[in-house]
Amino acid sequence: MIAPDMTQSIPDDLGRVHFIGIGGSGMSGIARMFVERGIVVTGSDRSESATTAALRDLGIDVQIGHEPTLVTSANTVVVTGALWQDNPEYVWALEHNIPVLHRSLALHWLSRNRRVIAVAGAHGKTTSTGMVVTALRGVGADPSFVNGGVVSTLGVSAATGKDDEFVLEADESDGSFLLYNAAIGLITNIDTDHLDTYGTMEAFDDAFIEFANGCSETVVISSDDPHLSRLRSRMTASTLTFGEDASADVRVTDITASAGGVSAVIHHGGVSAPLVLTVAGRHNAINATGVVAVLVSMGYSLAEAAVSLAEFGGTGRRFELRGIVRGVRVYDDYAHHPREVRAALDTARSVVGDGRVIAIHQPHLFTRTRDMAGEFAAEYETGADFTVVLDVYGAREDPIPGVTGELVTTAFADQTRVAYCPNWSDAARVAAEHARDGDIIMTLSCGDVYRIIPQVFSALDVS
Repeated sequence: MIAPDMTQSIPDDLGRVHFIGIGGSGMSGIARMFVERGIVVTGSDRSESATTAALRDLGIDVQIGHEPTLVTSANTVVVTGALWQDNPEYVWALEHNIPVLHRSLALHWLSRNRRVIAVAGAHGKTTSTGMVVTALRGVGADPSFVNGGVVSTLGVSAATGKDDEFVLEADESDGSFLLYNAAIGLITNIDTDHLDTYGTMEAFDDAFIEFANGCSETVVISSDDPHLSRLRSRMTASTLTFGEDASADVRVTDITASAGGVSAVIHHGGVSAPLVLTVAGRHNAINATGVVAVLVSMGYSLAEAAVSLAEFGGTGRRFELRGIVRGVRVYDDYAHHPREVRAALDTARSVVGDGRVIAIHQPHLFTRTRDMAGEFAAEYETGADFTVVLDVYGAREDPIPGVTGELVTTAFADQTRVAYCPNWSDAARVAAEHARDGDIIMTLSCGDVYRIIPQVFSALDVS
């Protein structure tokens, strides 16, 4: 893992910029915006994808594979935090004193001198960021934005707008959410995670307090999250709360979730407004309430803020329907924490009707799997009818002896409802054999589990 250097100075003129790992959702969005600023951009990635093809259509020279020769003409290099430190392009850039910026520093460069709206929190950041962008566009604004996933109705994860507002997803995992000099902050929730970065929960809390108190206008926080409620007394910034709790400044009630979406009523200052979303999931009504609170803090009326969210069509890899084969709907979801898994499975249950939910879980990070295997098993055993567990996607971590996906399967109380399949072909076959007309198969992870979906389609065809 490459951590951002918070003290690193960034030149005004970046010159020719090379992105290592340009195919990632966050990296590709920043690269796109650099091109829109007139900057010459090149990039590399380990494999071809629809994203790399789209970047080439913009005129970006994208190469597959990592060779030092790819950075020899660059004036600045931008890297993703998930990059291994022995990457040959990264090593060459350091050896030849080419400035190397973590992607968060490149995003800071883009958003400097703008009115930043930063969305932080353990869960729901990408969806909430997409909602903020959609809502602002719905009330006639034209913000710039960089999101961690594609905003479905816009077809991109980032774009340059004409207005002063800059909406961004702010990542707490590496501390980079403290970079952005936010005017308005939205904290969706706080959960135990990323202690590999912070060391202790106290340090993690301190970082969120620093983020909140750095917001020059308002910080919007959940009233339902007990962790945030405990920290509120330490927040010196102007705060606005949202949620179902009766104490919330912007409160949501009467949430009704169905296969077609979710509806609710939002209240603030003695005024109420209906909320209707076309995306499924009760949790999305909560996310939307936080976004309405953001717009209210900016001076928009409750009614126009709520109505503006009707056009939100979701974000990539967030309960995303990938296809239907033999009457079986196949969805993909980014969930990689027990709390996110619960929300994803609850959403699937609200959509599946009389059908069953079959999950394909790819554990993400060895440390998270080691520490939370039992929690993952409990959520899958409660929320899914059958679960297929793959091996661990290590991302930035080295393997830990004895830590595999089997830790999750052995934690199931009912072993007839789970299978450990480190071989993807076997995993696709097992999931397809358990599925029947009307069921849902859903892949869950922020790793590369989505790549198994073509194999699932093939297995469904022959099963």
